[in-house]
Amino acid sequence: MNSVHILFIKLIMWDYRGLAALAAIVEEGSFDRAAAALAISQPAVSHRLRALEEWAGELLVIRSQPPQATPRGQRLIAHFRQVQLLESGIEQESQVHTSLPQLAIAVNADSAATWLLDALAPLLEAPACLIDVRIDDQDETLRHLREGRVVGCITSSGDTVAGTTVEALGTMSYLCVAAPSFVRRWFPTGVTEDAIKAAPALVYNRSDRLHERYLEQAGLPPDVPQHFFPSAEGFVSFIKAGYGYGMVPAIQVRQELEQGTLVALTPAAALSVPLYWHQWNIQTQVTRALRTAIVGTAQRLLA
Repeated sequence: MNSVHILFIKLIMWDYRGLAALAAIVEEGSFDRAAAALAISQPAVSHRLRALEEWAGELLVIRSQPPQATPRGQRLIAHFRQVQLLESGIEQESQVHTSLPQLAIAVNADSAATWLLDALAPLLEAPACLIDVRIDDQDETLRHLREGRVVGCITSSGDTVAGTTVEALGTMSYLCVAAPSFVRRWFPTGVTEDAIKAAPALVYNRSDRLHERYLEQAGLPPDVPQHFFPSAEGFVSFIKAGYGYGMVPAIQVRQELEQGTLVALTPAAALSVPLYWHQWNIQTQVTRALRTAIVGTAQRLLA
């Protein structure tokens, strides 16, 4: 048993209030909002955090804007959330719970815009829980899990994380698409190096590397003029309006491609991104249902 586990056991025996304050400060992004979330005063939040740090013997939160948990603080938050989840599972099984458990998951925007709602439907219809979906790039979502912010995440990495399980979901296939009018204007002779250097591309955000990978795969220069539009649905609308070209999931624009409102610039050069589901290895009724819903739906709908 490492020092973090020993410290956490001591803290559980002592008081949950400091742990709740720590988690709220990081989750809410400020001491004031943490106080509102916990229905206590801001000085009380500060006092509980100081008492917790004195108990731990080190700083647990970097006083930045927004506040950031230290590595030890991140691990304590993760353990605190896991214990909360176990407690809610016990309450559900004993049928004495008074509120629905909330599950935070980190997913990429393209999954959220295409198949995720189908996956979550069985959990939402009853409902069995409340869902807190956090959107980030598929290369970044695993960080949320490592920092204890979420129960599970959809990511492009199959790397294992201590205390979690990982399962392959399938492959998200991306096509480089544009409106027919855009193709006529910017790519009249095809996707050439000169055309790529001039045509404005559309990229989700500055951490999105899909377009860069597509160009490298095609042997084209990655340094191209770029728009940014961090919305999966707005992204497609931007391209359909003829303002740029970009990488979109094939399953998201299947109808537009069939109708001809969008055109694949290089239909044979799809970019495949494998996706994985990581989840805390905590077995409760609701976590098992979450895993079944996510993994089952993805493996059915993704290539």
